[in-house]
Amino acid sequence: MTHTSRTGVLAGCLRWFIIAGSFAFGSAQAAGHDDIEALRRDIDALKKGQDAIAADVAEIKQLLEPLRQQSPVHPVEGSLDLAGAPLKGNAQAVLTMVEFSDFQCPFCKRHVDTTLPKLEKEYVASGKVRYAFVDFPLESIHPQAFKAAEASHCAKEQQHFWEMHDRLFANQEALTPEDLVGHAKALGLDTTTFKQCLDSGKYADKIKANVAAGEKFGVSGTPAVLLGISQGTEVKAVKLLVGSLPFSVFKEEIDKLLAEQATAK
Repeated sequence: MTHTSRTGVLAGCLRWFIIAGSFAFGSAQAAGHDDIEALRRDIDALKKGQDAIAADVAEIKQLLEPLRQQSPVHPVEGSLDLAGAPLKGNAQAVLTMVEFSDFQCPFCKRHVDTTLPKLEKEYVASGKVRYAFVDFPLESIHPQAFKAAEASHCAKEQQHFWEMHDRLFANQEALTPEDLVGHAKALGLDTTTFKQCLDSGKYADKIKANVAAGEKFGVSGTPAVLLGISQGTEVKAVKLLVGSLPFSVFKEEIDKLLAEQATAK
């Protein structure tokens, strides 16, 4: 075959491929048109959905705005019996600070990590304020919090409440019953006794009673800290501080109450 004839054959093949390719592209293009239109409709529907969600969010923000503007410090009345509650500090301290908390709550963890150490250093360690921890698991949004609260009571039986308290807040992503037993083992507890306690649910009623006690003072979320006058195992409530607040807010309220008590003597 001569060079000219080979060129002619190649040219013919090339024309065939071009024609075939054009036909295939045209068919694909025609078939793809419907798909593109369907995709456009889906995108339009998504945009409408996003607009509806944005409108709902704007409405929710508007409804919440009055709450945001309210003071996080509320006057309260009544008394709370702390018999059996985990306590820190001077038993004779004139003031008591009661924290209602949830081991799965991220805001409680922030309070424990950033504010509580300052409160303990300035007020609890100095003997000015007694500190108590009270369960308030928010089961509707923190499904593992109730069992974690039970675990803290079971650890308290073995004199390791505060160690378990710190470990649970440090490991909020690991609060399944198996995790809780693992935490007990890591703390050196008798795991057989701990697991029997945890499985029995023996502290469930106590935890529910703690939640009910908090609700009497208007606690609906965590963390919430009750400040009051110490009266033996009880505290006469004066103020409720709601939310993960900066140390300065606590300092202002505590110093005010301490000054009032000093004047009253």
